[in-house]
Amino acid sequence: MRQHIRERLDKISTAVWAVESIELRERLQAQIPSAHTILFFAPLPDELDVWPLLELSLALGTKCALPFFDVEKKTYSARLLTHLATEIVTGKFGVREPAASCAEIPLDQFDLVLVPGMAFDVQGNRLGRGRGFYDRLLEKTSGVKCGVCLDIQLLEKIPVEAHDARVNFIVTPSRAFKRKN
Repeated sequence: MRQHIRERLDKISTAVWAVESIELRERLQAQIPSAHTILFFAPLPDELDVWPLLELSLALGTKCALPFFDVEKKTYSARLLTHLATEIVTGKFGVREPAASCAEIPLDQFDLVLVPGMAFDVQGNRLGRGRGFYDRLLEKTSGVKCGVCLDIQLLEKIPVEAHDARVNFIVTPSRAFKRKN
């Protein structure tokens, strides 16, 4: 299933990625005004670009954090951001992360967690990249978990295992909805 999704994502032009990212950010911005502490993600090339929303949220005084990989614990935690221009480094898996100088924030301090994924289904199930790192992070985070994806990444049903974390909401460039229970 991951390979099938990757093949579909590879066919999307840069221009379409840009437009879809703008539409998603506008939809997200309408959904998150009450969140005081948000865990963002640093988008990979095959993920919608939420980075400008992170910049805007910081400018508006929202507490914003990004996950970082703790090499010793072999798990993800989160650190607060204040100045993106000076606090971002490349992490273990080539993903942008907060520098070690950023204060760590307990995972139970979030109002909202934006969650990337290869695919989601209408029950809130998430198909990640296959290592389970985000599932372990999500099981420890508080707040509303909001899956972020393209419309083509939203499927009727995806396979799940007992350890797979679910999201409460899913936002795509064209719609936002609460998962079906």
